[in-house]
Amino acid sequence: MRVKEILRTATQAWSPAPQHPARLALGTAAQQLDASFNTSSALEIFEVDFADTSLDMKLRGTLPTSNRFHSLIWVAFDPEGLSGRLIGGSESGSVTVFSPDAILGAGEDAVIGQSHKHTGPVRALDYNRFQSNLVASGASDSEIYIWDLNNFSNPMTPGTKAQPAEDVSVVAWNSQVQHILASANPSGKAIVWDLRKNEPIIKISDHSNRMHCSGMLWHPDVATQLVLASEDDRLPVIQMWDLRFATSPLKVLESHTRGILSISWSQADPELLLSSGKDNRILCWNPNTGEVIYELPTANQWCFDVQWCPRNPALLSAASFDGRISVYSVMGGRLQQQQHSTISASFDSSDPFGTGQTLPPLQVPQPSVETTIVPPLKKPPKWVRRPVGASFAFGGKLVTFENPSVAPQQQQPIARQVQVSQVTTETEFLQRSAELQAALQSGSFTSFCHDKIRSAPSDAEQDIWRFLTVQTFTSTHNYNSTCDLNPAAQKQSSVAQAEESGGAADGLSGRESPADFFSQLPKKEKDRAPFQIPVSSDTDGLISQALLVGNFEGAVDLCLNDGRYAEAILLSISGGEELLKKTQQHYLQRQTNSLISSVVTQNWCDIVQSCELDNWKEALAALLTYANPEEFAPLCDTLGSRLQAGGTEKRCLQACLCFICSGNIERLVECWTSQRDCSSPLALEDLVEKVMVLRKSIERLRNGEVCVQSSALTERLVQYSSILASQGSLTSALRYLPDCPDQVHTLIHIYICVPALPENYTPPAPITAPVMGFPAEAPVPQDRIQVPPGAPQEPSKQVRGHQAKSLQQLPAEHVGQKEIPAEHMILKTTFSSLVQRCQLAAADPQTKRKLDDASKRLESLYDKLRDQALSPSILGGLHEISRCVSARNYQQGLEVHTQVVSSSNFSEISAFMPVLKVLMTIANKLAV
Repeated sequence: MRVKEILRTATQAWSPAPQHPARLALGTAAQQLDASFNTSSALEIFEVDFADTSLDMKLRGTLPTSNRFHSLIWVAFDPEGLSGRLIGGSESGSVTVFSPDAILGAGEDAVIGQSHKHTGPVRALDYNRFQSNLVASGASDSEIYIWDLNNFSNPMTPGTKAQPAEDVSVVAWNSQVQHILASANPSGKAIVWDLRKNEPIIKISDHSNRMHCSGMLWHPDVATQLVLASEDDRLPVIQMWDLRFATSPLKVLESHTRGILSISWSQADPELLLSSGKDNRILCWNPNTGEVIYELPTANQWCFDVQWCPRNPALLSAASFDGRISVYSVMGGRLQQQQHSTISASFDSSDPFGTGQTLPPLQVPQPSVETTIVPPLKKPPKWVRRPVGASFAFGGKLVTFENPSVAPQQQQPIARQVQVSQVTTETEFLQRSAELQAALQSGSFTSFCHDKIRSAPSDAEQDIWRFLTVQTFTSTHNYNSTCDLNPAAQKQSSVAQAEESGGAADGLSGRESPADFFSQLPKKEKDRAPFQIPVSSDTDGLISQALLVGNFEGAVDLCLNDGRYAEAILLSISGGEELLKKTQQHYLQRQTNSLISSVVTQNWCDIVQSCELDNWKEALAALLTYANPEEFAPLCDTLGSRLQAGGTEKRCLQACLCFICSGNIERLVECWTSQRDCSSPLALEDLVEKVMVLRKSIERLRNGEVCVQSSALTERLVQYSSILASQGSLTSALRYLPDCPDQVHTLIHIYICVPALPENYTPPAPITAPVMGFPAEAPVPQDRIQVPPGAPQEPSKQVRGHQAKSLQQLPAEHVGQKEIPAEHMILKTTFSSLVQRCQLAAADPQTKRKLDDASKRLESLYDKLRDQALSPSILGGLHEISRCVSARNYQQGLEVHTQVVSSSNFSEISAFMPVLKVLMTIANKLAV
């Protein structure tokens, strides 16, 4: 694509690569005239400014010269370290050295040196890539000189002049060996000189004698290879030679239809070789393959010189015989051009013909803008290819590649490897997660909790793990032992254990009767003295009189009025149950200790709702001692809610202990996360350890699976699974995913999660299709509804609606459902049979609901099998899972499931793979 252009008939030279901005030097071309027949000459420097969107280049300096130029080069050599040096070869045979800084500054001392050693036009110039102060020039009569810019007055020759004498059209320094120089003649002969020996070492010539050499270049990387371009229309080719096999060309590039005028080899990418010819074409070759990989859109005119830009390797300049210097980009782009009508500008609208009359205004159309899309190179050039690259993949995988440097002489392609490595940043997290997973699988919760108690960083953390230890113990021993909150609770627990085990507690055996107990009491050595029954009018006498006549109620009232509560209770026992209750009520009304009232009346709600929060331990101990199993969990939750409402971290930790006792996982997660930041992996590990141990303990106690309906827990488990997956523990990550039917949609997060997401991460567009279940009902296409015979060709909305309704009322199997291919019928047979076996073995309603849901969601798999929409790798994995299910090896089936999920496209498997995991997990637990 053309990006800049200037109207000049000139020889060109780019500024050296280190200079910024890039500049283009133009010297008036020799042996060419423009339409004005102007014979002046100048050396101009233009700046290529891409901030300016126009095609114009900015003129930064100009210097009138006495001679026109056949050749021009810009070298980086500059003792002052500024803009280098410009060297021009003129038609008069002079070689002149210019200072670009002086030209840019309009100074008078722009000419640094000049020599007239050559006797004819200097058509060839080149500089040494290793020593930029060395310049070679070629002219007529086989003249070649080597110039040292440090001592410009005394040039040297590479050796004896070649015979017969002829013009030197090209000189070129070797790009790899600094003492090797090559020259070429229009007759097609090329000579390679060794400047250490000052003699030619090899001569190259084409046997067809039709090779009129217009250009010669050394390979940028391979020291022994060079190319020759032919200007002869009978042989418009580029020959690649290798000096190791100099008997014939190594390769011939043929695509031009007329002679080639100029060539240029990219120093940034040896696979890019430019050529311009008399067929008005500028081609870009890959010299290794001989393929034309790009053709520039040029005007209908010859380009006599093309050059790559040293600083910006995507740019090149072309000088054409129609007086234009154009700058092109090989990276393509969007070219906008305005089309103007220039006819009206040729006339004077006020009086175009001198008649004194003004013409009516001319309706000139607005200039139109034409946009042309110019394609780039077919293959990315070397400077945009990444030498190395790295990308993080799912599961903490780091994918890296490296493009090794290839020896230029090596023709065979080398093997390039892509390295996949596992990146682990949370080593402590993984270690603790592995310990938790081992405890969950082995069931050794007690030892796990004891280890946590020993390593707990605080007393509060120790209390939590002590409670979890008790919970795991009671899951096996049915709440025989609880916790040592106080001596009373400990004693009550030991009594309960002793009664169940038949042992003695405080000397009383559970199998001894009261008579046996009293018979074992030591007897007094001598009898008691006689006692007197009071019958006086005092309180003792009145009580005695009431007892003597059997008036227990009166005797109790007398005792209560006198504050003798113990005697009142004892007497009320003999007076009957009603009198006992009345006496207890009268006594409790006068007491301030609500615990006694609650123990006697079994009213534990009053304890948990009204006790001081500082007495939460005593309240919990009372619940552990006296509360019925049906009331225990709600009462613990009530006490925990009061503590959580306190709002402090201490109260929330105390509330967590209550929720652990009640087994309320949802409230435990809510309370824990309200005061703790669980965003870090280790903090999240702390929570998951407690939740999973409590959950397994409850499952043991209830002898069934626990499905927690908690969005907070689901969020934390998905986050936990994501971290595990990002560290490479994909199998462990899948074990923690929620598998409840109403939470199954959260499975997609782990499959499409990106590790270590930034805070400003924007998630991808949501998946609109159902993840699991039946596909959404598609509307019936109106153009596919058949019109009944006799009806108009354009059916009415009523007919369409009636037919669509009829189609919806048909059973599913009547709507042209495809058959599952025979080779995949085994999948439906196996999975459907597994669902039926699990349904027969399932006892709890929750599992049955899961199985009913799984049976429905498997239809999405069968639909994909009917449509043959699954890749071979997924089908292979499904058949392997089917074989594991048939062998009832569900653990192996889950491992295959993990492999299929981790190596497949999520959009293909999201509708059925999660439900297969749920189904195999249930089958494994039911052992069907």
